[in-house]
Amino acid sequence: MARAANKAQAGGAARMVAALAKALREQLGLTQEEVGRMTGYTASAISAMETCAQPASDAMLVALEKAIGGGLGLFEKARKLMLMDKYPPQFADFAAMEAEAVSLSSYETYVVHGLFQTPDYARALIRGSSPKLTDTTVDELVEARIARKALFDRTDPTPMIELVLDEAALRRTIGSWDIQRDQLYALADDAERENVSLQVMPLDRGKRGSHAGTQGDMVLVVTKDHEHVVYLEIQDESTLVSEPAKVARLSHRYAKIRSQALSPDDSVSFIRKLAGEERT
Repeated sequence: MARAANKAQAGGAARMVAALAKALREQLGLTQEEVGRMTGYTASAISAMETCAQPASDAMLVALEKAIGGGLGLFEKARKLMLMDKYPPQFADFAAMEAEAVSLSSYETYVVHGLFQTPDYARALIRGSSPKLTDTTVDELVEARIARKALFDRTDPTPMIELVLDEAALRRTIGSWDIQRDQLYALADDAERENVSLQVMPLDRGKRGSHAGTQGDMVLVVTKDHEHVVYLEIQDESTLVSEPAKVARLSHRYAKIRSQALSPDDSVSFIRKLAGEERT
């Protein structure tokens, strides 16, 4: 049943890869079993890829490029397209913008921002979603989410990445305390990058009579064309705000949120201290 559903839901990139792989295989006079041996997969796995019953993984695309790509680089180019296919519909359009952004400034309240998630944290979070997802879908979503982390190391230009993270997201255990602790240490390590700024919004901020972040998450983006937009997402629905007046209003709110958070240095110290606590 899962494979039948995969066929019906396969995106354009998966169908393109399937048709391309089959055409190149037949042109070379190879059987599915032979291609399987060349790539380290079974004949049934190659068959499933060619019928979209199980679209090619990123690792399979790399293997296909070496085995039957003929130096054309087509499977290599398909890797990014395949990852885009795996993103949830409400996020897919924004994913391409995020990957090419000049700067990202985010405020996150409930969980660790996707760009900063470890594989184990992402898997626990996605697997625990409702309604439940198949193991294959979980694997694909985790792969796509972790692939986004390439943004940290992109150059020309190097993106500036800011995150204000609510303390509640740091204290909310996802999966297990071991997973959460590793996630906290990973956050602190990422915060040491030259192009990353990480701040924590204290839980008791509201006691001071003003908390600019009570209206929820947001991501401010400066695109590769130096346009300013804001991405909002809630309950599997998303909005991309581009009207200058609205962007300005949300940008001012974000600036207030950032000013109310702990300093970057104090935030990293707080996260490392929290990670060092013993929990069961």
